[in-house]
Amino acid sequence: MTRFVQLFSPHVIYIAIGILLAGIFLFSCKTPDSPSADLPDKTRVIHPDWSKNATIYEVNIRQYSEDGTFEAFTRSIPRLKEMGIDILWLMPVYPIGEKNRKGPLGSYYAVRDYQGLNPAFGNATDFHALIEVAHAHGMKVILDWVANHTSWDHPWIIDHPDWYTRDESGNMVAPFDWTDVADLNYDNPEVQDAMLDALRYWVNEFDVDGYRCDVAGMVPVEFWNRARKALDAIKPVFMLAEAEEPHLLVDAFDMEYGWEFHHIMNYVAKGDLNCDSIEAYFVRQSERKPSGAYKMNFTSNHDENSWNGTVWERLGDGAYAFAVLSATVPGMPLVYTGQEAGLDKRLAFFDADPVQWQQHPFIDLYSTLFTLKHNNQALWNGDFGGPLQRLSASNPAELFAFTREKQGQKVVVMLNLSASKGTFTIHDERLAGRYTDLFTGDMVEMTSKEEIQLEPWAYQVIYK
Repeated sequence: MTRFVQLFSPHVIYIAIGILLAGIFLFSCKTPDSPSADLPDKTRVIHPDWSKNATIYEVNIRQYSEDGTFEAFTRSIPRLKEMGIDILWLMPVYPIGEKNRKGPLGSYYAVRDYQGLNPAFGNATDFHALIEVAHAHGMKVILDWVANHTSWDHPWIIDHPDWYTRDESGNMVAPFDWTDVADLNYDNPEVQDAMLDALRYWVNEFDVDGYRCDVAGMVPVEFWNRARKALDAIKPVFMLAEAEEPHLLVDAFDMEYGWEFHHIMNYVAKGDLNCDSIEAYFVRQSERKPSGAYKMNFTSNHDENSWNGTVWERLGDGAYAFAVLSATVPGMPLVYTGQEAGLDKRLAFFDADPVQWQQHPFIDLYSTLFTLKHNNQALWNGDFGGPLQRLSASNPAELFAFTREKQGQKVVVMLNLSASKGTFTIHDERLAGRYTDLFTGDMVEMTSKEEIQLEPWAYQVIYK
């Protein structure tokens, strides 16, 4: 969300998730992932072919470099391509409002001009160059789009005051406590027309490949359905909803956030939940409608890092194991700016706070995982990949072992998601076979019954 914890405090978020997960086996309960009788069985969105085995990277231009510019980031595109990144999601690049600004530099999500560029980042020539370099490396670029609200000094405030939501006294209002922005009124068709024109602009003028849509659930789905159709008429686009609402996936969005899975991982890391909660989550996902849409899996993003903590704060010694998990379960894995460098600080949201770049084990880990994802169809996104099937094992509370298989290709993942060393027995016909160990390259022969030993938060990935 724009600033997720400004809508709900971290304490409220975790209490709500805890209540949800306490009833995780009560499938009659209505949860974000429950089947819905009024939705089609399958998404009607036609995913761009290039998205079927893609990975995604969230780019925070302001914090990516000391310069905080498009030009500085562009120099890193070859490195990210080598690491296995396919989609670059750029946090908002537009001019930031000054009226009611938060902090010295303001929030990216207080947009003053939907067809302008933040001059601190660079100019149109710089931005064109960024996109051209990305495309030359076979990568796609999607923009962060803030459709729900504008800054208080956006020209529409003066030119079109009837485009904004009003309270009982006739005053323009901020959504929730986001005091640096004013809420747009989508009951006015002129708002929808103007927003659609702005969305078309970046595809037509800069050849962007789609959008990540901020607080997508706060904007009518009818608008998003219309926008998707209009953008696809220009070129096939990719649309990511910052939401976890199934109706958005029917005709508008390729992918949604995996918020619930993210919080489950946080809880497992702290010992408040065990591996059975992960299995229950994916069982529900398999029954969810519409099928065929993508989930975005993440251990961090701009909201989580700035407001709720780094991966080290939330996941501790399990940070590597959960990176492996999020890259191998069904869905598209996300890496946030600096994660591959072991980012160990909460980046300031309203001021410059550049990442301190360094060599880190995460770089090789992500590269290895993403190479496997690209080459092994079992790990592809949505219906292009194989379903998750948990393997029967001893100590199921601590060991999460599963297989995914598609078109004769197969991946087996075994993770000790606990702080204790464990000896685990896997007894499952689906384990048997001859594999390659992903991290050592050794050949591994597995029978239907194997005993494995794993150190705390250790993992093994084998494939064929």
